[in-house]
Amino acid sequence: MILYEYPFNERIRTYLRLEQLFRRLAELVSRHHPLDHHFAIQTLFEIMDVGARSDLKSEILKDLDKLKQVYNGYRGNPAISEAALDQFIARIDACFNALHDDAGRVGHGLSENEWLMAIRSRISIPGGTCEFDLPAYHDWQHRPAELRQHELNNWVQELAALAQPIQLLMGLLRESGVPQKVTAIGGQYQQNLPQGRTFQLLRLWVDPALELVPEISGNRLLFSVRLMQRGPDGKLQIAADRNADLEVTLCA
Repeated sequence: MILYEYPFNERIRTYLRLEQLFRRLAELVSRHHPLDHHFAIQTLFEIMDVGARSDLKSEILKDLDKLKQVYNGYRGNPAISEAALDQFIARIDACFNALHDDAGRVGHGLSENEWLMAIRSRISIPGGTCEFDLPAYHDWQHRPAELRQHELNNWVQELAALAQPIQLLMGLLRESGVPQKVTAIGGQYQQNLPQGRTFQLLRLWVDPALELVPEISGNRLLFSVRLMQRGPDGKLQIAADRNADLEVTLCA
């Protein structure tokens, strides 16, 4: 099954983007080819760009604080292990404190690295990191993979205070939903959302054997899915003559 996720607000949209970038970064750093490490550095810069929003840090801290209040409310519940609860709240506190104590914007330590910033100034230019532009970078790419990985992991640690709470918040958000089977009739499906509950994320699974691409739109009142298929010219068009079974999860 192919999973598609659709955020219902800008905050979750930003979290999803960061989560995808951190996943890509981890995959690229684990490889050994210089080209993989080039794109790992480029991903570092993308995370810094997304994390440059002035209100991002305060939003994450607010979400962590709300989360802690929710779980503190479970204290005294005989169905819940106090030891497990303490351990989880300690994890929330660790994420909160690390981000709170990280002065300045995301990746500010990387911004002080002149060598990295020289690459950043050239990497958005097509072919801007050739050896005649950045000979020191060209030399770095020819160093042993283990040395490059060591330096990359040090730079990744500069972003750990952001990566860990994003992973925690998105993991818990996804666990809040219950999957349901639905059927799109004539290539379309629409569902009203119950009032009094604010959903933040839609998760949609599509069987790849159907060869359909979902176009999702939504707001706090409803969401809709249009299933598209490739025509003879390669362009997407609505699969108006087809019904399809889907799996949907709404996360609040």
